[in-house]
Amino acid sequence: MFKHYSRIIILLFLLSSCASKKAKFEDYVFKTKSEEIKYQSAYDKALRLWNIPYTEEDVKTSFGTAHVIIAGPKNAKALVLLHGMDASSTMWYPNIKAMAKNHRIYAIDFIMEPNKSNLTSKALSSEEIAVFYNEVFNYYKLKKFDIVAASRGGWIATLLATEKPNSIDKIVLLSPAQTFKFIDQVGKTTSAIMLKLFPSEKKFGKTLTTFSTHPENISVIYKRQFYLANKYAKSNSSMLKMHPFSNKDLESIQNPVLVLIGDKDVINSEESLERAQKYLKNSKTKMVKDAGHFLTIDQPKIVNDAIINFLD
Repeated sequence: MFKHYSRIIILLFLLSSCASKKAKFEDYVFKTKSEEIKYQSAYDKALRLWNIPYTEEDVKTSFGTAHVIIAGPKNAKALVLLHGMDASSTMWYPNIKAMAKNHRIYAIDFIMEPNKSNLTSKALSSEEIAVFYNEVFNYYKLKKFDIVAASRGGWIATLLATEKPNSIDKIVLLSPAQTFKFIDQVGKTTSAIMLKLFPSEKKFGKTLTTFSTHPENISVIYKRQFYLANKYAKSNSSMLKMHPFSNKDLESIQNPVLVLIGDKDVINSEESLERAQKYLKNSKTKMVKDAGHFLTIDQPKIVNDAIINFLD
């Protein structure tokens, strides 16, 4: 047990040390314009993997511009998509066709990561993250909308659901990070930390095999974007502020919630599902077989069917 927590402390120290070297957060992701251009080009190529009609919009907020990708029938129920860390909204390419069939999609790039949103303020607190998303929701006048959220996006969705009042209806949490418990297998996630600190193609490949049971399913085009995100993104302390939610916070959520995790996930375990079942009063949970943390890519059909059946 001591060894386990010692490893956590060391990893957090490395992250926070990296963060402290970058006090200014304006355009904090990219060191040079050429890096930004390379990444944006990779993003555009990966977004075309959606293979459905979509539009892109930039929404002004108190903290910078939020990049939003919109798809699906105009008069359908709104569905907000919150992506995983450094994954950007392009990550939904294996799932978007199913989700956009009967929903109006609003995929929002998280403003403190490499994507097309642009932070012009200091790093956001948890309270400010909620304000950021609510400003976007208010801009589009979203009411009684659903949310599908992965990894860090799942933590953010849970944060938004604990706010009262809110306009959220149903919520799908896909292996939400730091939401029900701390990282389950800290030792195995070291590759992801080292990738951020010392990026290389080799470390990137190791990270994919750690987080995915079927890395061969990941599009080469998307891999390129995801690698550049990890290569250019500056490690910041925002991940350190993500703590599992208290029993009281979870019990305050009245929304219907579906929680899916992979049986080979290094972030969550059966314990996550047990805590969801116990404290989320209106929840359903499912363990997805032969899937890791990237379960939307590892088992897209199973995940897509579960999402659609729950939302419908």
